[in-house]
Amino acid sequence: MDSITLHRTAEEAPLGSSETPRATRPSPAGATPGLGQRLWRGADTDPSWARPALLGLLVLTAGFYLWNLTASGWANSFYSAAVQAGSTSWEAFFYGSSDAGNSITVDKPPASLWVMALSVRVLGLSSFAILLPQVLMGVASVGVLYAAVRRSFGAVAGLLAGVTLALTPVAVLMFRFNNPDALLTLLMVLAGWATLRAVEATRHRSSWRWFVLAGVFLGFAFLTKTLQAFLVVPGFGAAYLLAAKGTLRQRLGGAVAGGLAFLLSAGWWVAIVELVPASMRPYIGGSQTNSFLELTFGYNGFGRITGDETGSVGGGGGGTGTGMWGETGLGRLFDSEIGGQISWLLPAALLLLVAGLWWRGRRPRTDARRAAYVVWGGWVLVTALTFSLMAGIFHAYYTVALAPGIAALVGMGLAEAWEHREQLLGRLTLAVVAAVTSVWSFVLLSRSVEWNSWLRVVVLALGLAAAVGVLLLSRIARRAVPVVVAAGLLAGLLGPAAYAAQTVSVGHSGSIVDAGPTVSGGRGGPGGGFGGGGARGGFPGGAPGTQGGTQGGTQGGTGTAPQGTPPGFGTQGGTGTQGGTGTRGTRGGGMGGLLDATTPSTAVVAALSQDASQYTWVAAAIGSQNAAGLQLGTQLPVMAIGGFNGSDPSPTLAQFQADVSAGRIHYFLAGGGFGGQNGGSDTASQISTWVQDNFRAVTIDGMTFYDLTQAASGGTSSSASTSTT
Repeated sequence: MDSITLHRTAEEAPLGSSETPRATRPSPAGATPGLGQRLWRGADTDPSWARPALLGLLVLTAGFYLWNLTASGWANSFYSAAVQAGSTSWEAFFYGSSDAGNSITVDKPPASLWVMALSVRVLGLSSFAILLPQVLMGVASVGVLYAAVRRSFGAVAGLLAGVTLALTPVAVLMFRFNNPDALLTLLMVLAGWATLRAVEATRHRSSWRWFVLAGVFLGFAFLTKTLQAFLVVPGFGAAYLLAAKGTLRQRLGGAVAGGLAFLLSAGWWVAIVELVPASMRPYIGGSQTNSFLELTFGYNGFGRITGDETGSVGGGGGGTGTGMWGETGLGRLFDSEIGGQISWLLPAALLLLVAGLWWRGRRPRTDARRAAYVVWGGWVLVTALTFSLMAGIFHAYYTVALAPGIAALVGMGLAEAWEHREQLLGRLTLAVVAAVTSVWSFVLLSRSVEWNSWLRVVVLALGLAAAVGVLLLSRIARRAVPVVVAAGLLAGLLGPAAYAAQTVSVGHSGSIVDAGPTVSGGRGGPGGGFGGGGARGGFPGGAPGTQGGTQGGTQGGTGTAPQGTPPGFGTQGGTGTQGGTGTRGTRGGGMGGLLDATTPSTAVVAALSQDASQYTWVAAAIGSQNAAGLQLGTQLPVMAIGGFNGSDPSPTLAQFQADVSAGRIHYFLAGGGFGGQNGGSDTASQISTWVQDNFRAVTIDGMTFYDLTQAASGGTSSSASTSTT
């Protein structure tokens, strides 16, 4: 503690700076530092330990995220199949198609798929090649957040922010998973960093150039997950207009330039997709009119707010505040399902935001620290309110978007409060934050009492002891101060760190995943799912299931469902991901379900691969996850009828009949309908009925297919089936 100099204002060196700027220290032999030395030593205003500490944090984060990475297998097979397609077809790469035959796209823009597909092109198709980019994005996010916070608050604050982000459970999950959220998070952090650089720039010309760069980052964030990128815009725009150099007119001009940069960086791809004739590109998955704009503002846009998402399975609350996606309200982020993912330090972040704005309230307009509170505070407040109140599809892992903002506020706020520790308000702030955080961690850890139940007691004791120690800071021995600080930091980080460690210890697969152990009243566990007595309702077709329990399979099959498989959607046996070995159903049908895909057997792969070069699609299946399992097993194109939910009008019955007549599709996988759809098309049902009425059913290693090259006897559906082994 003695080595840290206390500075009171942003104009002086921030917390963590050494007493003597490095620029005044003689360089060895008077030589100019090389690149390696600059990377190791960092900025001249940083203390000598800062850069080695940062590099150590990044190395440890990378090692932590890489540990046991491939245990997740294909992770979300929906996106893995699209990555496989993009690694073999540049057209599929550009559009984000689910298959190399370019039948339909995924229901998101393709930026995250581009990164993974390039990785697969270099390293070959594997779980590691698909998941490695997300790990690198996580490490980069930690580094960029450190850089953004350090500029105004010092190295200590930057390191606190970086460590907090690295250990946030939902961040650990998503930076090891292949959903678009990892890239979205990195791009938004980069945009926040660029915004703060724009605020700190000494000349207006430099200022607007940095803000243009922020617009570019947000444009590509839009190409990652559409309108979610807009949630950080209010905070960024307010900080720039409030604190940037120049007149109001100049700042407004810079804001317009940043907006134009956003439109150009996001709009080029959207314009191409909308202008290319529908017959010359794949169908836009998730839309009902083959329009990316409809997808953006409907299913993936305002439908998420209102709950009116045409084609979704189960539907939302429809504005009632309840539904299969959970009860809405200000307590949503703290409930049994979401709390352990993101909320460990959310109360602390909000308290520190209020305290920080109070301390910076009367500073000059261009105060960089106050602008930082506006950037990260606006990020957290707008995103938290949106997630709390949205009535449509909402998953716990969405909350990774909150992690950088919370981490930044914690790092900045603790550093500023420590600088005011000689004042009663500073000590009270630190004490309240320590007490509230430890009590809330105790509550969160109490939701999984069968898992390391001792930890909650340790966390509570450390936090309360730290709170008392901070209040008595002026009366305790100087040598005891580091002990008090360490106790407070451990109380805040032990809980999320334990959840993070549990998260990396197991694999995660499927469309809905959660970090940490199973908790009382929530889902939890590696596969997520809808069991465990959570607030969410079950999918139509089955009673609420339990983690790994035996559930009824599609088309009447019975088997032990993997974690994350919704009730009524069995796996047709085989070895289920995260779920052990099941028993194959007696009547065949769909091999996967809405939320996950399973691996086809060797016999199925051999049958579909036979004469594969003669077909555009070796098979077709209803629902993207059913198609993804076959495609990843064979590494050959499989048509996903109806897109993710099976509710998109792609292809139409006439289009499918034309493809079959032209010999473009070999097999049709039986089953796969989900039911309970919120509107959408019934094309998938029409196609299934037509196939059953006109083609011969064959059983391949216990799974039912229809051979679209073999008409049924007499032109009607055949009740007999041939066994192929």
